[in-house]
Amino acid sequence: MKEIVTCKRMKELDNAAIYQMGIPSCVLMERAALKTAEEIKKHFQKIYGTSEEYKKEKVLVVCGSGNNGGDGIAIARLLYLEGVDTSFFVAGSENRMTEETRNQYRIASNYGVPVVHNVEWAEYTTIVDALFGVGLARPVEGAYRELIMRMNETDAWKVAVDIPSGVDGDTGKELGIAFHADLTVTFAFRKRGLCFYPGRMYAGRIVVADIGIYGADQPQDRTWHLEQSDLGLLPERVVYGNKGTFGKVLVVAGTEGMCGAAYLCASAALAGGAGMVKIQTEEANRVPLQILLPEAMVTCAFTEEANRKSLDWCDVLVIGPGLGISGKSRERAEWFLKNASLAQKPVILDADGLNLLAMHPAWNAWLSERVTVTPHLGEMSRLTGKSIDQIQCRMAETAEEYATGTDAVCVLKDACTVVADKNGHLYLNLAGNPGMATAGSGDVLSGILAAVACMYLQKKENAPDPGLCAALGVYLHAKSGDQAAEETGTRGMKARDLIRMLPSVLAKIR
Repeated sequence: MKEIVTCKRMKELDNAAIYQMGIPSCVLMERAALKTAEEIKKHFQKIYGTSEEYKKEKVLVVCGSGNNGGDGIAIARLLYLEGVDTSFFVAGSENRMTEETRNQYRIASNYGVPVVHNVEWAEYTTIVDALFGVGLARPVEGAYRELIMRMNETDAWKVAVDIPSGVDGDTGKELGIAFHADLTVTFAFRKRGLCFYPGRMYAGRIVVADIGIYGADQPQDRTWHLEQSDLGLLPERVVYGNKGTFGKVLVVAGTEGMCGAAYLCASAALAGGAGMVKIQTEEANRVPLQILLPEAMVTCAFTEEANRKSLDWCDVLVIGPGLGISGKSRERAEWFLKNASLAQKPVILDADGLNLLAMHPAWNAWLSERVTVTPHLGEMSRLTGKSIDQIQCRMAETAEEYATGTDAVCVLKDACTVVADKNGHLYLNLAGNPGMATAGSGDVLSGILAAVACMYLQKKENAPDPGLCAALGVYLHAKSGDQAAEETGTRGMKARDLIRMLPSVLAKIR
């Protein structure tokens, strides 16, 4: 796992490196410049092949008066001394420079690095943006807005230093206007604003460069993203097991004529390794489900005795896919959510299960850390009473507030899905692709989350906290989507493609 930081935490870590560890600020600035210059030269070498050839490039570094500008001036000096035709331009008053930036300006002047005062944009093949750092908190206006607009309009290859200017470092929101980079070299840690859209889109390819700033142990209020190696946390399948060993999933889903969601969820649970799956649904769905998925059992009885038998049988429940919000659907969801809570069984609450929860707030009494809710933005709006715009501007905070307020694990689904638990842990999913924005993808996710919960039934002592468990499921879902995209492309991807790819994704775990 790699840590993701807010602007506030990045400033704290930066100060800790300077004032506690004793690393001078100028040293950190020089390291940042070296790493960025290295990435720029790698790009040139890839295009031209030799260092002599890439000296044909003409580079302009656009600098602000803050420390981000100081990084930029140092980058200009390093490239210039490598023989690359490089100049820098300082926006705003030189009298307002920070001490570190003023020092970099003095050094660059001593080495004869050219300073441009009237930019002819068409001359440059590469533009480096070092205007604003992660501390920008207000919309870009006036001359700075015009400057970023001109930078974006050029045909040059574009590089952002730490974060594209105009992107909110925490939310990824565009603050009036933002620089559109092809490459962003960010320092020490990935910032939240480089995870959420549109900031992630404006950043282009993102490189996280080690400049000597490291995190400190902090058990709470941490944010991470998962990588392929983290799937190694999933336990191996025991060689002596049977179908009961690997978990039994009860899927309470599907109103009359709506069996597709139930099928996708149940099929994903089986593809994810669950040993047995039973679907509790309407009688009208029995035959199509038995044809579509003969590996699953189907029950249509809804009586106290039948429900109790199904609840006692299962290890994990999924409630909601295609369930509908009729009176009968409400009774089904209410019975299983309430009694699963009393039996202390894990529940994945999805789709219409969430819509019913929003309609019946008293059901919140049955939420706990054993319940994982999986709302998309519209469902989260109904659960919280906030507008979709309000949620999108505060994805991490919204998920965290819901999790700490209800004790449930919150999987807030979007292009960058956020997983939050009651302990203040956040996981941002950086895998996946636009092809996954297709009908049924959420139903597949709920089945995968149930399958992951089943994986730890035999090794409960090694089970991660519920938030990480959900994050692993989200990551598996996204990796299946990425593998499907490699085969089919993103335009015509279907939810079933994710299910088809899931076993091969699991097979690659080491």
